[in-house]
Amino acid sequence: MTRNTRRARAIAIAEAKPNARMVTLRYLMLAAGAIAASLALLLSHFI
Repeated sequence: MTRNTRRARAIAIAEAKPNARMVTLRYLMLAAGAIAASLALLLSHFI
């Protein structure tokens, strides 16, 4: 395997889609942030 082939394979692996667990975790954190912001906005109206 030549150096360019190895480099191309490393780049392809680095650019591969992230695994499903990380994507799920990212969306859960995004949802938690959105819920927290919504609650803060609602509480600020009632106080």
